Amino acid sequence: MAVRDGVVAWLGSDAVGREQFPQAELIDLDGALVTPAFVDSHIHVTETGLCRTGLDLRPATSARHCLELIADHAAAHPGQPIWGHGWDESGWPDGAAPDTAALDAVVGDRPAYLSRTDVHSALASTALRNRVPGLPQGPDAAAPLSGDAHHLVRAAARGLLTAGQRAEARTAALAAAAAAGIVAVHECAGPDIAGLDDWLELRALSEHRPGVEVIGYWGEQVGSGAQARELIAETGARGLGGDLFVDGSLGSHTAWLHDPYADAAGCTGMCHLDADAVTAHLWACTEAGVTAGFHVIGDAAVSSVIAALERVVEHFGVPAVARCVHRLEHLEMVSAEQAAKLGAWGVIASMQPVFDALWGGDDGMYAQRLGAARAAGLNPFALLASQGVPLAFGSDSPVTALDPWATVRAAAHHRTAGSAVSMRAAFAAATRGGWRAAGVNDGITGTLVPGAPASYAVWEAGRLAVEAPLDTVQRWSTDPRSRVPVLPVLDSGDTPRCRRTVHRGVILHG
Repeated sequence: MAVRDGVVAWLGSDAVGREQFPQAELIDLDGALVTPAFVDSHIHVTETGLCRTGLDLRPATSARHCLELIADHAAAHPGQPIWGHGWDESGWPDGAAPDTAALDAVVGDRPAYLSRTDVHSALASTALRNRVPGLPQGPDAAAPLSGDAHHLVRAAARGLLTAGQRAEARTAALAAAAAAGIVAVHECAGPDIAGLDDWLELRALSEHRPGVEVIGYWGEQVGSGAQARELIAETGARGLGGDLFVDGSLGSHTAWLHDPYADAAGCTGMCHLDADAVTAHLWACTEAGVTAGFHVIGDAAVSSVIAALERVVEHFGVPAVARCVHRLEHLEMVSAEQAAKLGAWGVIASMQPVFDALWGGDDGMYAQRLGAARAAGLNPFALLASQGVPLAFGSDSPVTALDPWATVRAAAHHRTAGSAVSMRAAFAAATRGGWRAAGVNDGITGTLVPGAPASYAVWEAGRLAVEAPLDTVQRWSTDPRSRVPVLPVLDSGDTPRCRRTVHRGVILHG
């Protein structure tokens, strides 16, 4: 491969290349694998960095272990507010999170904010709760906070972070993305995520130095085309979506369902954005030619957005809607009829396959929350692809790790039979799919062909599909017409190690 001025200039055999480019700098990769670089279609950069530089509770195996990790961190950082992330009680033996009293016993009078792995509920110490008037009182006051109460306490905790902490976190997150072979991320910002200041700081950082490209979405509802244009101008975002919450998450019992949760009698979750507001937002963004999007997980939330899209399509027509590249984040519970509509309208499905790897199957968190029958229908990648819905894959980091090969493997090894896509399709959704979701649809970005941006990664990859046994080759084979390279065999659980990441000819890592 020859690269000139950040663009792929030529591809071919080694001997021909040396003859055609006699003055070129030669880099011998010694048998390494070169692929198009990854795009993470849903991430929270500052929160990802805070998890890396601060308190990571994902290793916790029980409520007691979780409290031990918090206590160790508190002892190592005396006098500082505590920000942590990642606990998940659904896999613990007792199945219960610590209460506020237990948390206070290890942090004392220090403000502590500890988000659940899905970031839709959180533990908060009394010292932090006291900073937020109007939080729930009574018997349930000691339980993890969700919904509006969680948003309020999160904002209070966010206000305790220093500018230096935020800057350090962003730098750490973007460095980790580059080290994972990722050259672009879709930052899903919003008032209830990290606030406008955080997004503007991140945007300024990404604009003033070469590095991982940050494509921003701002999750704030608007009611007119003029408001949509003004908000885009104010924020500099690519679209008004990302985590614009219609509902919450299954793990926190806040995803909005038609029927109650299997493990919470009478509970159908939360609706954060009613049908009229959803329709108004879609209408305004389509009128302004702006990408709209929503966070939707539960089937009731999906139905609400589909109904709004139908009204907008009826008024503006399919071409106008498709041109806006509207997108739905997560889209875990979707029917065949709904998938067919989304495919016909050109709506992007921005999804996180590792969700299924972590929480799918007959005995996972999804089955706990919904029962095995309903859980089996979640994250139907094959269904959506079969109906022509464009797929874009990401991590929702810090919810899951920045590991794009794990994303590809999870999509191709879905825990429900019939819901997986091929490795080729999964890789495309994790590379070209992210560019397409961002409105870049030139047919070459995200591939390695002459004229494409030189955005690629170099991997120590072990076995490739062509070296694998015949049955593996058949399962993982790549049609040359797809412009997806020969890919590594991921069956063993090992993932390739990134040796170098390059974006538009600039080395970001290695």
